[in-house]
Amino acid sequence: MKIGLFFGSFNPVHVGHLIVANTMATNTDLEQVWFVVSPQNPFKKVKSLLHEFDRFDMVKKAIADNSRLKATDIEFSMPRPSYTIDTLRKLQEKYPQHTFTLIMGEDNLDQFANWKAYNEILDGFGLYVYPRPSRNDGPAPASPFQEHPNVRLVHAPLLDISATFIRENIRANRSIRYIVPEVVEEMIVRKKFYL
Repeated sequence: MKIGLFFGSFNPVHVGHLIVANTMATNTDLEQVWFVVSPQNPFKKVKSLLHEFDRFDMVKKAIADNSRLKATDIEFSMPRPSYTIDTLRKLQEKYPQHTFTLIMGEDNLDQFANWKAYNEILDGFGLYVYPRPSRNDGPAPASPFQEHPNVRLVHAPLLDISATFIRENIRANRSIRYIVPEVVEEMIVRKKFYL
């Protein structure tokens, strides 16, 4: 099976994540998309992160009705911070019957040369890239990686939803309805997340 891996802290998972994942699962040759819930992103401060098991539960609840989408906690048992290449190697070892590719936003292509073993990711797994809204300083310059034979640009809706905005709304007691799935909103309210 060909599986796209969608990495993120999903803090919390929101409709933008779900639309990208579903677009990848239905508009490409990917048979499934797995949400790889990261316990700690090397580029993010840990203190703003909800506990990984809570974030994993929110993702599982958000995608429970879609057989093309799955959640994996593979990184929870790995050394931290975890690097994408290490996770890819571990998944390939654990599931040799599948082929994996990495899903990323176009904005990440700018920094991709700074990733650990980025050439191995490109050559061994490849990238499916979705568009991201242009930055405040104008559209991002085209990345040289866009021309790589293992990079596939996928047409997907442009969504500019930030988890930071969602967390700020929760702390300010403002609505997050329609920005996150109903089951996720219910869980956030019930468990008093992000307050």
